Amino acid sequence: MSVQTHRSAEEIGRTELGPRPLPPLGEQRAATGLSTVDTTLSNGLRVIVVRQSAVPLVELRLRIPFAGTDPMHAARAEVLASTMFSGTARRDRVAIDTDLALVGGELDASVDPERLSIGGNSLASGLDTLLDVLTDALTGASYADDEVLREKARLVERIAMAKSQPNVIARQALQKHRYGDHPATREMPEAEDVAQVSADEVRALHQASVLPQGSVAVLVGDVDLDDGVARLEAALGSWTGSGSALELPSLPAVDGGDLLFVPRAGAVQSQLRLTAEAITRTDPRYAALQLANLAFGGFFSSRLVENVREDKGYTYHARSYLEFTPGGATLLIDMDTASDVTASALLETRYELGRIFLSPPSETEVDTVRQYAIGQLLTATASQGGLASQLIGLAAQGLGVDWLVAHPGRLQAVTAEQIAEAALDFFAPARWTGVIVGDPAQLPSLSVLGGVKQ
Repeated sequence: MSVQTHRSAEEIGRTELGPRPLPPLGEQRAATGLSTVDTTLSNGLRVIVVRQSAVPLVELRLRIPFAGTDPMHAARAEVLASTMFSGTARRDRVAIDTDLALVGGELDASVDPERLSIGGNSLASGLDTLLDVLTDALTGASYADDEVLREKARLVERIAMAKSQPNVIARQALQKHRYGDHPATREMPEAEDVAQVSADEVRALHQASVLPQGSVAVLVGDVDLDDGVARLEAALGSWTGSGSALELPSLPAVDGGDLLFVPRAGAVQSQLRLTAEAITRTDPRYAALQLANLAFGGFFSSRLVENVREDKGYTYHARSYLEFTPGGATLLIDMDTASDVTASALLETRYELGRIFLSPPSETEVDTVRQYAIGQLLTATASQGGLASQLIGLAAQGLGVDWLVAHPGRLQAVTAEQIAEAALDFFAPARWTGVIVGDPAQLPSLSVLGGVKQ
């Protein structure tokens, strides 16, 4: 009787003549031929429906512009999002959870200075129930006093803990440094403001601001297009209101300049946050900038990561990325370092900004980041949930399925020369500013580098 043994991966990958050659990568293909409709319901709600029937599920996303200039708006909005699905005139919290569970569904809400976001999913056969629960909350959320009180206590505790975290401190400092007192900087309310919010104020905010006009819903899944629109109309058509949902005003442009040092006594790590003005997806240079950013610091094999993480060991995590804002976009660099190498990490970051500006990506780098960008996009949109999330983000910029389907082609067409131009236009060191959060007693060498103010 023979005994079967298992070969290791290394053994399988070798022959008598040496290692087996790796097969060539297959062609990356965009999601073409998606069946979709983009229309507006009778109440003014824009809806995008995409048929993707790989699995018998549906994904729903709803974006409601939710800006406010009142200093208490952020606190009220946070309580509203936390209690929207806690009860209605027809259902209490248990009934909401039960009805959704019976169709394998869920719904939740979150808020930031720009938007109130609602996301959920269910079995395709449970779409009517999913939409009914959503409409029930949009038109009849009760915000019961006891539910608001319970959620406020939870939020106050969570916010107090979050505001002590270095990443939150750095983010708040960066927003203030970039945008001053603009409402966009109120990404997290003050705990004491949340404690003062009343249920009446939350109900009034819902009545005034949870509006269909100017909002967008995306439905992706195993659903016929015309039937999907009809079911959205039947359910959400009763959601009405006076006026349009309020968009956040455009942000001021980010000007390059000194970094702001934010003291945090006793900190063993420093947070470096650098930023510069960028462009939106509607700009014809966007694909080139996307690839230039990947080459600089946008993925694990980028220049910045290879330098400060792999070569120097200054940080475990470093990245650069694009952030889309009302009316614009910015580039950001995030890095946390030990205090004793903060100045060195800043020096190397400036060096890499100058290097990609003076020595743009080679053809080999371009091929690598192009393949990564296309693969990342196709992976992100392969699932119903990923596609729905991508589309709701694009909708905020007036874009839709057509842009998403065509983008791999734009990435494929970008030349090394165009990427070099993007590096020249957007990565010049003088265009950047930002903040450093750390212990001043451990960072005397920052003053030697210059370009950092307190």
